Amino acid sequence: MVLPTRCFSSLNPIIPSIPATSSSANEKIAPKMAPILRQTHKDSQESNGFCFCCSRRRFLGAGGAALLPIRASGASDSTSNDPKEMLNRVHPPRADWYEEFYAWAMNTFSKAYEAEIAAYKSELFANLRGQAKSVLEIGIGTGPNLKYYSGDMDFVYGIDPNRKMEKYAQAAAEAAGLPPDNFKFMQAVSEALPLGDASVDAVVGTLMLCSVKDVDLTLQEVRRVLKPGGIFVFVEHVAAQDGTLHRFVQGLLDPLQQFVADGCHLTRKTGKSIADAGFSGVDIHQVSLSSASLINPHVYGVAHK
Repeated sequence: MVLPTRCFSSLNPIIPSIPATSSSANEKIAPKMAPILRQTHKDSQESNGFCFCCSRRRFLGAGGAALLPIRASGASDSTSNDPKEMLNRVHPPRADWYEEFYAWAMNTFSKAYEAEIAAYKSELFANLRGQAKSVLEIGIGTGPNLKYYSGDMDFVYGIDPNRKMEKYAQAAAEAAGLPPDNFKFMQAVSEALPLGDASVDAVVGTLMLCSVKDVDLTLQEVRRVLKPGGIFVFVEHVAAQDGTLHRFVQGLLDPLQQFVADGCHLTRKTGKSIADAGFSGVDIHQVSLSSASLINPHVYGVAHK
């Protein structure tokens, strides 16, 4: 079985990830970036896909705080990091125009990829039906996975460090038929999930472990919030086989990729990280995709707590 990617469909130019700057610095940066933005938009329209990689996504429960297993600051969970402090530490605020542009680009240029991967995601997300009443998606981005969730879920939670993704994720939830009281977006990072221990039946993450700061800590957090018997559904791109030309090129371009794709790494062995994370069982598959270019191969599957 072949599973298409969602992160990159070609090695197109990407807008650099701009750290937080002063207003005067932003005034100097924005004019210089304008030609790059115009060229990137033009190049993206001419290509088969868009190279904005590894958007993180988010959504958390609405409909009454009593229904949300929100993790309190300073709680004695497996990690004592406060979610807000971790967000600022791991993903400092970007310039407002940049986060808005990135969210718009992810929503606009991922359609070809999502069309290619649809059949594979449908099969993968079938693991949630009848088993998951509460789901957390880490790195929800613009919400392209929401349409695969079954209608019998009680609550869908989601996180993403980019606050500008929220309006797109909310629209995707509405289009998927999720009642407003059953869905909420929350700005956070996966290294400090704002949920209590053993609070959800399933965690979903697609093309996001490539760009988190700490893969192992993220996987610890996934296991922490999962109920006993819960599942982690994942799709990730990983490093090519050692010794190949593909792997050499990935290593050569990895520093540039991290800069222009909001922290995305080309050379992570994410499949091994998931397999070694302490899950009771991992059903994992690997595939290369015709439209994925540099971000091949992919691993996908289900890990069981």
